[in-house]
Amino acid sequence: MLYRSAKPLLVLGALLLGAGPHGLAQKKAAALASVEQRVAALLQQMTLEEKVGQLVQYSGRELTGPASNRKTDLLNSIREGRVGSMLNVKGVADTRAIQAEALKSRLHIPLLFGLDVIHGYQTVFPVPLGEAASWDLAAIRLSAHVAAREAAASGIHWTFAPMVDVGRDPRWGRVMEGAGEDTYLGSQIARARVLGFQGEQLGSTDAIMACAKHFAAYGAAIAGRDYNAVDMSEQQLWETYLPPFKAAADAGVATFMNSFNTLNGVPATASAHLQRDILKGQWNYPGFVVSDWGSIREMVPWGYAPSVVEAAQAAMTAGNDMDMENDAYGPHLAQLVQSGQVPAAQVDDAVRRILRKKFELGLFDDPYKFSDLKREKQVLRDPSHRQAAREVARKSMVLLKNENHALPLGPQQRTIALIGPLAKAKRDLAGSWTVMADTTQIVSPWDGLTERAGKKARVLYARGAEVTGTSRAGFEQAVATARQADVVVLCLGETWDMTGEAKSRADISLPGAQQELFAALKATGKPVVVVLMAGRPLIFNTIAEQADAILYAWFPGSEGGHALADVLYGDYNPAGKLPSTFPRSVGQLPLSYQQYNTGRPVTNPKNITYRSAYIDELNTPRYAFGHGLSYTSFRYADLQLSQPTMRATDKVQVQFRLTNTGPVAGEEVMQLYLRDLVSSVVRPVKELKDFRKVLLGPGQSQIISFTIDQDKLAFYNAQLQRVAEPGEFQLMIGSSSDDIRLESKLVLAP
Repeated sequence: MLYRSAKPLLVLGALLLGAGPHGLAQKKAAALASVEQRVAALLQQMTLEEKVGQLVQYSGRELTGPASNRKTDLLNSIREGRVGSMLNVKGVADTRAIQAEALKSRLHIPLLFGLDVIHGYQTVFPVPLGEAASWDLAAIRLSAHVAAREAAASGIHWTFAPMVDVGRDPRWGRVMEGAGEDTYLGSQIARARVLGFQGEQLGSTDAIMACAKHFAAYGAAIAGRDYNAVDMSEQQLWETYLPPFKAAADAGVATFMNSFNTLNGVPATASAHLQRDILKGQWNYPGFVVSDWGSIREMVPWGYAPSVVEAAQAAMTAGNDMDMENDAYGPHLAQLVQSGQVPAAQVDDAVRRILRKKFELGLFDDPYKFSDLKREKQVLRDPSHRQAAREVARKSMVLLKNENHALPLGPQQRTIALIGPLAKAKRDLAGSWTVMADTTQIVSPWDGLTERAGKKARVLYARGAEVTGTSRAGFEQAVATARQADVVVLCLGETWDMTGEAKSRADISLPGAQQELFAALKATGKPVVVVLMAGRPLIFNTIAEQADAILYAWFPGSEGGHALADVLYGDYNPAGKLPSTFPRSVGQLPLSYQQYNTGRPVTNPKNITYRSAYIDELNTPRYAFGHGLSYTSFRYADLQLSQPTMRATDKVQVQFRLTNTGPVAGEEVMQLYLRDLVSSVVRPVKELKDFRKVLLGPGQSQIISFTIDQDKLAFYNAQLQRVAEPGEFQLMIGSSSDDIRLESKLVLAP
């Protein structure tokens, strides 16, 4: 049976519902006024040293372990009120014990406990880039909510997520933490994840504070190398890289984290332009900003500050509120204030922002409200969380290729050869940034496929090769296994530690001898279905050209094996779409569908003389942004605009009919793109402006509607004004950025 509904998602989706709108605004306003009064009263009682303490965060990896000098010194600092937050302390027992130490301080100010809850706490969901491939905002919000529910039950108040950096260079390992290359899609996902983590209001014991990171433009690091410099125009910054942060701020994200990179020569942690002018100024952001780990002291090797003292001064002056593991504010900030080098008002503002969040979380009323042992056990055992992980994982998988209906598998495949270095993998399916997961409980592809096949099919196994290395020692056994089967399912990709922070790769080809293993298996004449697991777009040209089917599963998390079997057998019809462009060659990078036409565009790939082209590679990607196939087919027809010409105050309704023309139910993600044909600043050939995802049964049709207003036509001009200039726009609707099904023109009148 093909998938027809998402009952686990719908049931768990009820957890996301908060209080109704009636009276909510008044309650929030009254609560805010009360918090402000309490913050002001507490601030008046604090010494300068106690204020500085609230701005300091340290890691607690050693705090509850064996005795050490660091442990003793840190515990003393906590008791003296010289620490405001801890990270890497997790679990009810430890957070409760350390909170008790903080309450021994003179003013009994509770600690904030933060943690990198990136894509799950105990239950692991697909890596964020994989979740983005679902184009399913409800599923993404649900994933964040489950992670928050588990983390909050374990004493955590704050996650350092979501990462909302736009990333267009898959050499950068941290692309796995974000939503891909597109500003609009990234902004929608940023909002969904913030709402999932935080719920309707801070203070609920099934929600935690979110953190929009890394502010800003970290995803544009030169050469895709982590911690590297960024150099870009202000127009590009505002047009491409800031909107997801603005979306997070508008969604009420509690905190921001600045980034490791420089932006046009200034370390982001020292950028008053980013933190004071834009974030706290133009956006009037009320939350607080935390440095990334060590980013204050890193101003010294950057050559921006001669010592950590000057770095601390630069960070505070620029608007960085909390010092994460720098030993910069604690030893030096009070002295900088006393000497007049840092205004006392700036310190007070930073402390006020942090205290405000502690009051909003309810920690002053009950410092242990997130440290309930009974709730921790109940929540971490909730079976619905695994159901949600399976649901989100299968929504995230992208069918890149499916020749001659190689998929889904069916009763005709009596013997299946499951081959590859990741066929029995468990830890790798979790990807980077796992927190409390028991990786032995992760469902491997072998577990999922053999359970689904049951007694109806025989599943054989051979490893074949390792992920890395050039050994072909396992090829012979793999080929012999393949010859016994009706179909080969080949599981290839990266190991979990090849993508993530500090995991940039100069060559993002499928590593090791894996493509050679594929070639050996393909030579048997058996159909070969390739399952690729990774945290980034990879290059796999031989497989792309020759495989019978390709399913990109990312690192799918705790229920990855079950989700994979669901898709391979057609129990779920894949509907994922790529959130990032897949290149043919590293030489094309960075690469995005939002390219510019140039003055010499390629109009005929066979004639590139004196055109903007490579002489040894096509301009086009291997797989375009938005690409993703289904086991069914869809027809787009009957495009209508409510009016062909609009004025600035108008809203144009765009309608068309979508029909499922295939034999099974399926979901389709319809994508609306626009192009401003002539403008004062050259615009890309297409830009995503909206999308819809719907489920249709065989033969079923639905009228789909998009609304175009002035905001969808606007851009930042050379003066950084957001304007919609009169003129002609090309309107495109399709199944991907390179599969446009319907087109029209729209005119914005003067």
